[in-house]
Amino acid sequence: MIKTDILIIGAGPTGLFAVFEAGLLKLKCHILDALPQPGGQLSELYPKKPIYDIPGFPEVLAGDLVDGLMEQIKQFEPGFTLGERAETIDKQEDGSFIVTSNKGTKFHAPVIAIAGGLGSFEPRKPLIEDIEFYEDKGVKYFIKNPEKFRDKRVVIAGGGDSALDWSIFLANVASEVTLIHRRNEFRGALDSVEKVQELKSAGKIKLITPAEVIGINGAEHVESLDIEENGAHRKIECDYFIPLFGLTPKLGPIGDWGLEIEKNAIKVNNALDYQTNIPGIFAIGDINTYPGKLKLILCGFHEATLMCQAAYSIINPGKKYVLKYTTVSGVDGFDGTRKEAPKAVVKAIV
Repeated sequence: MIKTDILIIGAGPTGLFAVFEAGLLKLKCHILDALPQPGGQLSELYPKKPIYDIPGFPEVLAGDLVDGLMEQIKQFEPGFTLGERAETIDKQEDGSFIVTSNKGTKFHAPVIAIAGGLGSFEPRKPLIEDIEFYEDKGVKYFIKNPEKFRDKRVVIAGGGDSALDWSIFLANVASEVTLIHRRNEFRGALDSVEKVQELKSAGKIKLITPAEVIGINGAEHVESLDIEENGAHRKIECDYFIPLFGLTPKLGPIGDWGLEIEKNAIKVNNALDYQTNIPGIFAIGDINTYPGKLKLILCGFHEATLMCQAAYSIINPGKKYVLKYTTVSGVDGFDGTRKEAPKAVVKAIV
C-alpha cells in the first residue's frame, strides 16, 4: 500500500506542476500514470515540438518543459508509479480513498487529483491480422527499456517524432534498425529527419518508403514481417516490431467511478476549487470541463494551484494556510534543500 497526501493520476505538465504547489503546502504527492515515462502528451507525442504560450518562455520544446518541471519538483521527492493505469477506487469510512491499478498496486490518499490530460492513452494499433497474438512476443507499442533491444533486429513503423527519435536512439543499440513509413515524407522535427538521413547514408538505419507492414510471421515470437512496397510484396526478418502510430485518448476505468461526465470529460466546480461531484476528488487540466474551459497547459497550472489549496483544507481541517510569495518565504524541499532570494546586506553609509 502506497500512502500519500495527494494521489495524482496523470504525469502530464498539470500533474507535475501540482506536485510543486502541493510541496509549498508541505503536502506529499505520488503520481500514477499509464505511460512509461513522465510528461504525458508532451513526452509521448511531440517532445521536440515548440510551445509558444508558456508564460516566461517565448519558445520552449515540449520535452524541455517536462525536464524543467521534473527539475522543479525534484526537491519535493514525489513518488512515481509508471506504466500502470488507475482501475478502481474505494472510499473509506474516514473519507479517504484506496485506488487500485490494473497491476494490483494500491494507493491510499485523502485527496485524489485526476490530471489525466485527455484520458488514459492506448496505442493506435495497425490493422494486421493476429497482431494481438504477438503482443509481448515481439510486438511492442512502447519502449520502456531500450536495452531489451540490444543486438536485436528491430523494425519500427511510423512517420512522426516518436518513430524518428526511437530509430535514431536504437541505431546505437540494436544490431539492425529498419524504419518503415507508408509515405516518403515524415511529419517530425527537421533535425530528426536529417539525423535519420545521415544514419541511413552511414548504413546504420534501413529506410523503406513508401511501404507498409501487412503481416507478421512466427510460431511463438515475431520472426519476420510481410511488407508491401510499391505494390510488391516481400518479407524481412526481425526480432521486434514496434508500430508507433500515436495514441488514442480514452477516459478509461475512471469513467466508471461515479463522477459526473460530460462529453468524455469530468465536470468540476470551477467557481471554487475544481472539485468533482465526489468530495475529495478533483480533476485538473484537459480532463475536466466547466463553462468557459480552455484546454491549455497554462490553464492547467492555474487549476492545479487552486486544487492544492483546497486539498490542504481537507487534509488539515480547521488549519488555515497563509499564502506567502516564494520570493519572500523561499522554498523548503522535503530533501532538506532550501531555495531563497539573497538577503539584503544591512550597512550604514558614512
